[in-house]
Amino acid sequence: MRQIKAADWRAALAQNQRRTYCVIGIFILIYLVIGFIVDLYIHGGFVTGQFVSVLGTLISFTIPPWATITMCVVAVISLMITYALHDRLMLLGTEYHEITPKTAQNLEEQQLYNVVEELKIAAGLRYMPKIYIIDADYMNAFASGYSQKSAMVVITRGLMQKLNRSELQAVMAHELSHIRHGDIKLTLTACVLSNIMLIVVDLLFYNAIFSRRSRREGGNRFFMIILLIRYLLPIITVLLMLFLSRTREYMADAGSVELVRDNHPLAKALLKISGDYQMHEDAYRAAYSQTPHEDVRKEAYIFNPFESNFHPGKSLASLFSTHPSVDDRLHALGFRTKEDV
Repeated sequence: MRQIKAADWRAALAQNQRRTYCVIGIFILIYLVIGFIVDLYIHGGFVTGQFVSVLGTLISFTIPPWATITMCVVAVISLMITYALHDRLMLLGTEYHEITPKTAQNLEEQQLYNVVEELKIAAGLRYMPKIYIIDADYMNAFASGYSQKSAMVVITRGLMQKLNRSELQAVMAHELSHIRHGDIKLTLTACVLSNIMLIVVDLLFYNAIFSRRSRREGGNRFFMIILLIRYLLPIITVLLMLFLSRTREYMADAGSVELVRDNHPLAKALLKISGDYQMHEDAYRAAYSQTPHEDVRKEAYIFNPFESNFHPGKSLASLFSTHPSVDDRLHALGFRTKEDV
């Protein structure tokens, strides 16, 4: 086995903590900007000749900026909901059940629990993550949560059934490495909050369309600004997703090798997952498209089917992908070609 540099998980933890605070700060700032724009509109700031005067009264709090305050409250509530209901939010739209020693329905599920328990000890985690199985044929897995205590690992039934024990162990080691590195909080925050922002802006957009006030003087300017925000926000969301960085996947891969002491099982698992997606391209694309809220989960998956080799427009998608390609990951694991695995 080629020697691979061990993941500096303490440095990764500190970096991901800083990135998480940065994402939260950007999220709140966007909400405040939107609220301030609404306040300007309500108080006639978009009427010719009144912009400066209204702006001054809002900044000085001569007129309370209620819309800005409301948006700030919405941002805080969104953060609270994200962390309080993170497990339900990340599993929305799927059929799933939790695996414990008492709820394991067969030997495969019991083996899965044992594997995660062994890796939890090897990784030095203080708490046992919750384990969920999604009833789906496609192969995938992710970890989520806002701390080690709240962490959970999720895999599909297809992945559990199609990998052997050593490959399953390597994939679970990858997910537990995300927990150890603090990736889960960053991914959860960026994925859920970006989707909430899009919903809020959509509500403002449709309100601007159907509101009678939009026909008044200044209403057209407000509508154009909301329209601009509506189409700029997805770009900002993409940039937030890119802020997650492909490095986190490389670090988790290295963490997996560190925990299982072998680079072959993870490489074989990645090849199996990639090959399975290529073999069942149409069926899996339909399965993902019919499953609600996949946008919340896709950045957390070990293998992102929306940016994979079988996905249409893959060249453009790979440019904005938060996941490195399977070939790049194999190379980082110490294999020059797939045949070397």
